[in-house]
Amino acid sequence: MKTLAETREAIGLLDQEAMAAAQRRLDSLTKPRGSLGVLEELAVRLAGITGQALPEVKNKVVIVMAGDHGVTEEGVSAYPSEVTAQMVQNFVNGGAAVNVLARQAGARVVVADMGVCAELNFPTVLPWKVRRGTANMARGPAMSREEAVTALERGSTLAEQEIDQGADLIATGDMGIGNTTAGSAILAAFSGLPVAKLTGRGTGVDDRRLRLKVETVERALAVNRPDPRDALDVLTKVGGLEIAGLAGVILGCAARRVPVIIDGFISGAAALVAGKLEPRAREFMIASHLSEEPGHRYMLALLDLKPLLQMRMRLGEGTGAVLAMHLLEAACRIMREMATFDSAGVAGAL
Repeated sequence: MKTLAETREAIGLLDQEAMAAAQRRLDSLTKPRGSLGVLEELAVRLAGITGQALPEVKNKVVIVMAGDHGVTEEGVSAYPSEVTAQMVQNFVNGGAAVNVLARQAGARVVVADMGVCAELNFPTVLPWKVRRGTANMARGPAMSREEAVTALERGSTLAEQEIDQGADLIATGDMGIGNTTAGSAILAAFSGLPVAKLTGRGTGVDDRRLRLKVETVERALAVNRPDPRDALDVLTKVGGLEIAGLAGVILGCAARRVPVIIDGFISGAAALVAGKLEPRAREFMIASHLSEEPGHRYMLALLDLKPLLQMRMRLGEGTGAVLAMHLLEAACRIMREMATFDSAGVAGAL
């Protein structure tokens, strides 16, 4: 297992030569230059990430990380914390939304227990529990700094293991009752924006619970005083174990030059942490969609990422990221399968 420092050091820059070669290829295809818009931008970006002028998508994986949150003691969620473990079983049985969309996309679903309160006995779930849920961040730090680093390193290790087994496109997914409260706290700590502006209804809380949720995040920030200049401090004090694990996945993908698709609000929080830990990692992230959670647009702005889709989704699990896999594969196929003006015998532009 690589240390966090080793993973960060391994992250490089986009391959400019591969991007230039990809652009030349796109400009030679039987279409007006730039007429495929974002698909062309994606193709060039993928070339830069992978270092291949003709990138290809063959083995798609969505990594879903699960963890519980002590802050649910404050009544911030419409669902009890037991739902986290129950949904993990649903993932194992193939019945969740992410399973359906992954089957359609031809992607494997990999589930890791990073901090579920219950003891899980599913042979297909990776037993990488750091601890049984975070502590209540409204009363003190969610975890220790050592636990945060452990979760980050386990996430990057999982990404590297999947890449070693052939994964060339990885999406991030999450499961954790109470995690939108942690996501809002992370975003507020990094952005300095008002908590009420960033906090949404998550699992569908009513107005009373939403006010309680905002007050809880404000109290967590006041109690813990996370330092926005220290990403580990923010993660430790107001984060989650599945968020830490996903940040590690993102860093691991960047270190191995494999594109990583960011899902919605929780994956966005993980991406913020990863981007603060190593700014170069942002170049390897692709934003799948704009979540209905009000804070998500601010996350993407901080990361300087533009979402591919706007579907009014807020489920998590990696659902939006898996939908975006189709677009990335389309961008690669355009590059590889479309005819050039010369090969098709079509006259080019005057």
